[in-house]
Amino acid sequence: MNLKSYPSQFWLLCLSSFLFFGSFNMIISELPEFLSKLGGANYKGLIISLFTVTALLSRPFSGKLADSIGRVPVMVFGSVVCLVCSLIYPVLTTINGFFLLRLAHGFSVGFTPTGFTAYVADIVPLNKRGEAMGLLSTFGTLGMSASPAIGGWIAYKFSLDAVFYYSSAFGLLAMLVYVNVKETLPNKESFRYHHIKLKLKDIYEPTVILPCVIMSCTAYAFGVMLTLIPDLSESLGMMNKGILFMGFTLASVVVRVVAGKMSDRFGRRLIVIISSSLIAISMIIVGFASNTIALWTGGLLYGVAYGMTSPTLFAWVTDISNENNRGRAFGSLYIALEFGIGLGAFISGLTFANNPDNFPLAFSTSSVLALVALFILVITRPSK
Repeated sequence: MNLKSYPSQFWLLCLSSFLFFGSFNMIISELPEFLSKLGGANYKGLIISLFTVTALLSRPFSGKLADSIGRVPVMVFGSVVCLVCSLIYPVLTTINGFFLLRLAHGFSVGFTPTGFTAYVADIVPLNKRGEAMGLLSTFGTLGMSASPAIGGWIAYKFSLDAVFYYSSAFGLLAMLVYVNVKETLPNKESFRYHHIKLKLKDIYEPTVILPCVIMSCTAYAFGVMLTLIPDLSESLGMMNKGILFMGFTLASVVVRVVAGKMSDRFGRRLIVIISSSLIAISMIIVGFASNTIALWTGGLLYGVAYGMTSPTLFAWVTDISNENNRGRAFGSLYIALEFGIGLGAFISGLTFANNPDNFPLAFSTSSVLALVALFILVITRPSK
């Protein structure tokens, strides 16, 4: 791997990705407790699912805007949302206010990552796309992995409010990076009302439907992990509810760049077949874990599988999408991602219902959907 072959703009985006994903993930492990204090212990499944609803709904808009007004404005908007929303959490006093803010916070993920991926696809040559997507997602995953544990430590040492303020600071730093990032979209337009008027063709890109279906099936497990791991960790005696998040996301970091490079060489489909199989196995291990060793084993295996899946699917979409509709193509893939995560979070929350006996069933559903993805990959013959 020749890291010097990537332009400085790419590395600035990687830094911003680290800060951006760190911003909204820093509070994840503490939100179940925060919601419980507001009187909403029975609604934990909505913490992630509401966030993903607006992320999903905003993807067509962010994709269209990235292809019209530019990649950088789309990235900036998402970071601003992260900054502002994190400052509002400490003043919330009602459950409804919390849910409205989670909906608003979801716009951050609906915009910034779409700009990231479209920008990288613009500046990286075809034969390095898998590797580049792996590197970009590695930095984002490092932010995701470190921040929940950091948030847990801040909450323990200082206060829950302090976690939100640190989250906001990460959003601000992510936004400041864009000052030195040059726009890559040729013939960018000034914002007009018609840029947010959507037609059916703006909602999804038909050429990328197969990787989108695979993304939804495999992302379901991530929604389950985000929703139930804090409670599962606590039930097994783990004091820092964010430490397992750090573990499985660090595991994904280890394999991301390698998986992206391997997909460049051996094909996207083969890598995703392997990762779907690993997701199915890991979810069974986590769901039936009766001690921390089993939980860590399943969590780390899931991290490896997740690290293989994400950059490979993004590289696959880059391969088969039209460069003039690249923002829309990535928007479609992110819609699939958010749909899977949101569905996993919502259904697992209902299934769990604050009863530890329901953990096996909630996680087994993730395994079934991963096997569905595997079946689809086996019976189809994509061109890439």
